[in-house]
Amino acid sequence: MKVFRNFSDYTSQKPLALSLGMFDGVHLGHKSIIDELIKVGSENNLETAVLTFWPHPRFIFNPNEDLKLLNTLDEKKFLMEKYGIDTLFLKEFDEEFRNLTGEEFVRQILVDQLNIKYLIIGYDHSFGKNKSGNFELLQKLSKELDFEVEQMEAINIHENNISSTKVRNALLAGNIADANEMLGYPYSVSGTVVHGKKIGRTIGYPTANIETDSVKLLPKKGAYIVEVLVKGKLYKGMLSIGTNPTVNGEKLTVEVYILDFEEDIYDEKITVTFRDFLHDEIKFEGLEKLIERLDEDKRLTQEFHF
Repeated sequence: MKVFRNFSDYTSQKPLALSLGMFDGVHLGHKSIIDELIKVGSENNLETAVLTFWPHPRFIFNPNEDLKLLNTLDEKKFLMEKYGIDTLFLKEFDEEFRNLTGEEFVRQILVDQLNIKYLIIGYDHSFGKNKSGNFELLQKLSKELDFEVEQMEAINIHENNISSTKVRNALLAGNIADANEMLGYPYSVSGTVVHGKKIGRTIGYPTANIETDSVKLLPKKGAYIVEVLVKGKLYKGMLSIGTNPTVNGEKLTVEVYILDFEEDIYDEKITVTFRDFLHDEIKFEGLEKLIERLDEDKRLTQEFHF
């Protein structure tokens, strides 16, 4: 997959079948658009492309908003390539770009610079200054500028439209199964193992503290059954997101106890994949009660079938 941050760097022998949007999470709704792009591209000898924005425009419009994303940039690139996209455009939402009207964007960017021949948008997508670009505008311009346009229907699960917001809300409620179902793959978080307070090792549950990407959404505080990828191998794990209230902790940490594992992995990058929610964060009366609960969590994790 080719990646371009500037439209001026792009040259291609083939016209494009393209879709645009944030694609945060690259969930099943997004995948339906990608699948349609690939089908259209194959049938019409077009290169497939997605135009998305990095960083997220909401970081620019609302700099004080604590927005967390479902994908880091590396994760988004990985999923786009995995699903078969030929070209990914990562456009910075700068002052010049945000002032383009919907019609100017279509004429100056999509047609003049990118040579689109087929455009697919989501069921609720709008673009351009003051959201002046929509499906009706695209239908009108497509006839004049010689491209085809298609608007995809929403993808539903249990009679609910899938959206990035709904995936976020599911994760923030600890509804891992619902989030994973909407995504079409299990949600994961990656990071580097750093030194912590090392309290876990004193009670028989040594944990790896994970330093995660600051833009990545973490599920709600609590304990989870996870799958841990370490040095190319997979292990079962129990993960805690919280402040360790039993030992009067204050800083939010992400810690994982890896079953049947004893290696030193400081400074290693690991990935935890969320499989199930165990329980909310609990402040225990003492370490003895904490250990009892950890023993029960370990039993549930051992019995869980991935």
